[in-house]
Amino acid sequence: MEYLMAGVIGLLFAVGLYHMLSRSLLRVVVGTVLMSHGSLLMLITSGALKRGAAPVLTGEAAYTDPLPQALILTAIVIGFATTALILTLALRAYQERGSDDLEALREGDHGRR
Repeated sequence: MEYLMAGVIGLLFAVGLYHMLSRSLLRVVVGTVLMSHGSLLMLITSGALKRGAAPVLTGEAAYTDPLPQALILTAIVIGFATTALILTLALRAYQERGSDDLEALREGDHGRR
């Protein structure tokens, strides 16, 4: 199961990096979100994927470490807030400049100075 998750994590990072290297601001945001999800999967996989094990200690039985799950829940909330902020800034930049091309946005900054 960990090999499958490693493949999915690698795929998410590769697709996210591909989107982040584009000129469109919206694709950069999508790439950031994909890489964020890849890092969340990496965290949950680092806690060892076990099926049917209790998340608390009960004697000598096997258990699942609850720390990665708590980290994931916190990271999901922070990720949603960050994504909402980035999308709001991207929408505002599009409304202000009329384009989501990063090169056009950069050239627009030089024209104002």
